[in-house]
Amino acid sequence: MDSITQPQRSAYESFLGTKSVIPRPVGVSVDPDDIHASLFPFQRSITQWALLKGRSAIFADTGLGKTRMQLEWARLIGQPTLILAPLAVARQTVAEASRLGIDVTYARSQDQSGRITVTNYEMVGHFDPAAFGAVVLDESSILKSFEGKIRGNLIRLFADTPYRLCCTATPAPNDISEIANHADFLGLSTRVEMLATFFVHDDDGWRLKGHARDAFWMWMASWSMSIRKPSDLGFADEGYALPPLTIRPVILPTNYIPAGQLFATSVKGVGDRAAVRRSTLADRVRATAAIVAADPDHQWLLWCGLNDESAALTTAIPGAVEVKGADDPESKADALTAFADGHVRVLVSKPSIAGFGMNFQRCDRMAFVGLSDSYEQYYQAIRRSWRFGQRQEVIAYIVLTEPEESIYENVLKKEREATTMSEELVSRIARYEKAEIGKIGVHMNYAPTTEMIVPSWLSTEAS
Repeated sequence: MDSITQPQRSAYESFLGTKSVIPRPVGVSVDPDDIHASLFPFQRSITQWALLKGRSAIFADTGLGKTRMQLEWARLIGQPTLILAPLAVARQTVAEASRLGIDVTYARSQDQSGRITVTNYEMVGHFDPAAFGAVVLDESSILKSFEGKIRGNLIRLFADTPYRLCCTATPAPNDISEIANHADFLGLSTRVEMLATFFVHDDDGWRLKGHARDAFWMWMASWSMSIRKPSDLGFADEGYALPPLTIRPVILPTNYIPAGQLFATSVKGVGDRAAVRRSTLADRVRATAAIVAADPDHQWLLWCGLNDESAALTTAIPGAVEVKGADDPESKADALTAFADGHVRVLVSKPSIAGFGMNFQRCDRMAFVGLSDSYEQYYQAIRRSWRFGQRQEVIAYIVLTEPEESIYENVLKKEREATTMSEELVSRIARYEKAEIGKIGVHMNYAPTTEMIVPSWLSTEAS
């Protein structure tokens, strides 16, 4: 495995040895041989590091094995552990645990819990946080999608839990809220403390202080692992090459003309977007149904944004199964699991329902029947099938009408920006992460503490 240079390591060791914002390890030390042999070397190293840290985040791209790492973390941490996951992902977690020989209980209330318990986020109120010594947030990025009250409630509920682990995809480096949410939940720093230590506010919003840039990346590496592929941490990428992804926009002509206009123009504002989406629903559903009918030998995942779109598609496509918000939790989980197992050919749902955490590697065809401006929902929906472990080319159709082309262009712009920022985060943080991974076999004589101390050299507002 590659390593940082000796001068960089010396500077890093020096920084760790001083009073600083770097959190001290509060976890447990395990021998690498204690970790399940089926985990890849990079997965074992990250798991070992997370166990030693005690409170940390694994920011890993889809298909890199976050579920396996969090299960081994829960097994080896030695405490009753609660895993919170999105709907239906909980069942996938139980199935993955059985393949590792780990006993995990799916429960909907405290009296059903076991040594390692998994449930969906919506059921957290039915559990006693004090009964658990460790907690895992799976797909923890959805915290920023929750209402502030729910997010704050999770932080409050597990504020006294000794060991905490968050697992989600790599955040953008300028997504201050997501980074702050994770640091806050882990008990490492509040948003106010993080901003005061590393950021300055000006007319363009919050930005990193000039002298605090390296310290910020070092701080992040001290409690999080950001990885898009194993080589980001110096490991081999063998077995982690993504298949081709083909995006096929289908732009339909339409007679839709906005009220008060003489001819159709690109949509502007939320009201315009909603109006054109509803007015062109039948055209988009008809086109999507024809695309699916022309390719009957593949599983299809159809993403909708409106209840009427979902219902119309289910009616238009024989055998299609709809998963909607009004369904009871068990029915949703049953349908999503049946699709993941290959027992359903066409699944119709919204990214907000099935777009986080699910593994649909059997499926290599999908269509967006309309599109919102949310890049995150688009990205997450694509990555349900286009993920490490997928062996076939994934083809995704974007079915829109002419006035909606600007929405697609906006999402593509956000995609380019997000890719650039993700690459920046990984490149900036990589050398510090490699130092962290390199230290897991070394005894660290740090006293456990949750205190965040701001060093004097970071106390000014200099930019």
